[in-house]
Amino acid sequence: MRLVDLLAGLSRLADLGFGIPAGEALRSSALAALLGRSLDVADDDLRAAIYTAMLHHVGCTGYAHEAGQAVGDELTMYAVTAQTNLANPKEVFTTFLPGMLAGRPLSERLRLTAVTLAKGRRIGAESTTAACEVGRDAARRLGLASEVQNSLYRSYEWWNGKGVPDGLSGDAIPVGARLAAISSTASLLDTAADRARVAEVVRGGSGVLFDPEMAHHLGEHLDELLNVLAVRDPYEVVLEAEPYPVAQVLDPQLIEVATVFGDLADLKTPHLHGHSRGVARLARDAGAQLGLEGQDVEDLEVAALLHDVGRVAISASVWDKQGELTRHEWEQVRLHAYHSERILAGSERLAHLAPLVGMHHERCDGSGYHRGCDRGELPVAARVLAAADCYQAMTQPRPHRPALDPEQAEEQLRGDVRAGRIDEEAANAVLAAAGHAVEVRREIPAGLTDRQAEVLALIAAGCTNREIAEELVISRRTAEHHVQHIYAKIGASSRAAAALFAMEHDLLA
Repeated sequence: MRLVDLLAGLSRLADLGFGIPAGEALRSSALAALLGRSLDVADDDLRAAIYTAMLHHVGCTGYAHEAGQAVGDELTMYAVTAQTNLANPKEVFTTFLPGMLAGRPLSERLRLTAVTLAKGRRIGAESTTAACEVGRDAARRLGLASEVQNSLYRSYEWWNGKGVPDGLSGDAIPVGARLAAISSTASLLDTAADRARVAEVVRGGSGVLFDPEMAHHLGEHLDELLNVLAVRDPYEVVLEAEPYPVAQVLDPQLIEVATVFGDLADLKTPHLHGHSRGVARLARDAGAQLGLEGQDVEDLEVAALLHDVGRVAISASVWDKQGELTRHEWEQVRLHAYHSERILAGSERLAHLAPLVGMHHERCDGSGYHRGCDRGELPVAARVLAAADCYQAMTQPRPHRPALDPEQAEEQLRGDVRAGRIDEEAANAVLAAAGHAVEVRREIPAGLTDRQAEVLALIAAGCTNREIAEELVISRRTAEHHVQHIYAKIGASSRAAAALFAMEHDLLA
């Protein structure tokens, strides 16, 4: 698969974590591609610009905790900063502060004004440095070229040498970083404001923020380039523009890509560090104990690594809150599963896992979120993911409580089972995966696995292979393999015989 396909969807994490509309990173990447082609830059520089613009804000989670503590809602701070012309100090008062203070009570407006005037420069420098370092390291782990890594690290440098992290100036700043910076600014302002504002900031930033040649060229061709994005899918623009050889990802590398983005989501606040990795380990091992095989186990591990990417769309001040959440804050929390689902839906390769990821807070009794699914709507993988997420969260500290020890976590998880919220077999498998002395018993005839029993019930219900795949959130090829193996195990070659076997052994449920 092409890496750009995975990142086109997963870059939504960067958008939501920066408080800007989902899809903006992809649009910025497309503009960088168009501008780079128009300027006839070298292929290595164009490739660096495309990926740097797409991942420009991916490191924003690195300072979310500190920013949330300082200003209360770091997402608003990031979004307003992105719309402020930093080349003009007056815009601190005409754009930044009005955006930060809008709708807040007087006491909070006074506090934020004082914080901005006293600590704003330091917060900005620390936040940007963290974003540069995290972005560079993410690019390295994704296997992107050194030019991309360097461009991401330098993407907040200013042409006049007053940027971060190292105060580089002029041609010392990589071409890819220069293209990505001006393209990201222009694209976002075109979305948030209007063309006149884009032209004003590009013109005002020339020789200060931006490469003068690039600023002049973009100003001359502004309508032409932005009009392309108004009528064409940015994804298609990026696919066409990426120089050959295009970056590829082999299927076994998908786990590492998912691990990178799971880690980025967990950077949101310190008490989440390692959460997605822990859930993935538990879910993978528990799923295997329950009879999931091959691609199903890998899909479950990838989904577990990415299940919480939607957390970035909610302010760190909510996740870090020690007291009781307000109704509004609780509604934001409930939406994070939805955001995770939509992030994965943006990637062709990951879209089939989006429904599973969106189910990780659903409960068997229908009390979960975000859709309120009940047991009958939750496949085995979703039940395992929910149990693994619960157990892992219990064993980590949270702002409102210390971490539970393994015995306490086991008792609490079993309490959820007794209450009908968590599936018992899934809980047993997760506890066994976590090292608890739990016997996970299977009593299904003919050597069928749990997954195969689920497939058999759907065969008996008259479902086609396509419908089986959609119901269980697996690929059609995986469904076909399951059907073939089931027929071989039960000695049948027709759906009628399979249905009869299912009825005889009470496997229809």
